[in-house]
Amino acid sequence: MFVDQVKITVKAGKGGDGMVAFRREKFVPNGGPAGGDGGHGGSIILRVDEGLRTLMDFRYHRIFKSKAGQNGMIKGMYGRKADNLYVAVPEGTTVHDLDTGEVLGDLTENGQELVVAAGGRGGRGNIKFASPKNPAPEIAENGEPGEERNLQLELKVLADVGLVGFPSVGKSTLLSVLTSAKPKIAEYHFTTLVPNLGMVQLDDGRDFVMADLPGLIEGASNGVGLGIQFLRHVERTRVIIHVVDMSGMEGRDPFADFEKINQELAKYDPDLLKRPQIVAASKMDLPDAQENLEKFKEKLVEDTTLDAVPKIIPVSAITHANLQSLVAQTADLLEKTPKFEIETGQKAEDKVVYTYKPEEKPFTLKRDPDSTWVLGGEKLERLFQMTNLEHDESVMRFARQMRAMGVDDELRARGAKSGDVVQIGKFTFEFVE
Repeated sequence: MFVDQVKITVKAGKGGDGMVAFRREKFVPNGGPAGGDGGHGGSIILRVDEGLRTLMDFRYHRIFKSKAGQNGMIKGMYGRKADNLYVAVPEGTTVHDLDTGEVLGDLTENGQELVVAAGGRGGRGNIKFASPKNPAPEIAENGEPGEERNLQLELKVLADVGLVGFPSVGKSTLLSVLTSAKPKIAEYHFTTLVPNLGMVQLDDGRDFVMADLPGLIEGASNGVGLGIQFLRHVERTRVIIHVVDMSGMEGRDPFADFEKINQELAKYDPDLLKRPQIVAASKMDLPDAQENLEKFKEKLVEDTTLDAVPKIIPVSAITHANLQSLVAQTADLLEKTPKFEIETGQKAEDKVVYTYKPEEKPFTLKRDPDSTWVLGGEKLERLFQMTNLEHDESVMRFARQMRAMGVDDELRARGAKSGDVVQIGKFTFEFVE
């Protein structure tokens, strides 16, 4: 089964907790703090595997979690760092953050890696908090939580040449003759339901990858037929071979079909019409094909929607007429056509504009109907999660951090009084003036 779009959840490992320990050895008085740091949590990294062709592996495995780092130990020993979790994806995978809509990366080369969730750093042990004022601290940090994200993986087939056209114009037959690919071929529309790839090899040693893209129809850019789900695969191709049925056996006008497909490509992405095109006039072995071809050429000269008039090559997959000329001219065109820049949310020509954004408060404060003050905010919650509540000194350090953030002043300004209940997550405490 061909799968080209999936949603997954990734959760990186938490950092290991720091240790509160003291050196206690015979003949070593006043040994001092000896608690080590926790190890870093494992990150989740997407890595391109050239052996994969679809996102099928993610159909039943959608949640990925990496391991937490080891806790710090006595005698100043650090905890072990957790191994990163590598997830294999096919070439041409674009990664989106579902919550923010941000494009995190575009993976197009074998072995390319992208960190999609960073593991949390290990918490510091009490060795790191020793100072002349406090030579024996009972303070240690818990490990930092790992990143958690909801992602959408979108596969766009990597091919040098794309075959586009209405259903049943002969794209699959053409691919099967030019390559060793075995696409499904039948006398009904939408025989091809997934993109098929094949390698075209010329006698002079040149080669390129050709993709047979599922048949497009009018309204495809709005989801009609197979719709937009396969239009995305055209984005990667450097040269478009527009297959047009010249036989007219179904009562269709070849030039009208040609225009409609180009209109759908332009609606999806106007830049697609800037790609070099070759018109493969197919089924030339059938009656009326030559007459229709002459009419097509006349109308094409008058057409102004394309930047340049594409070259027309009459072919027949049955008699193999002009097929070698088609692949040779396609290879020549590929050599002249540079690779298109892959967009990752911003075009290359766009200028970066920096604007002033006021700094957001590191915490939020609201009051529940039961008069409980509820504190939140990513920075405050992260500090709280890294606070070891088993030691009074750690709790007092967190209280000082909140005061420095301005939490105490905000509570007073909002009318909080001594004895009011303040909540962070599931932890509650009393506000004291």
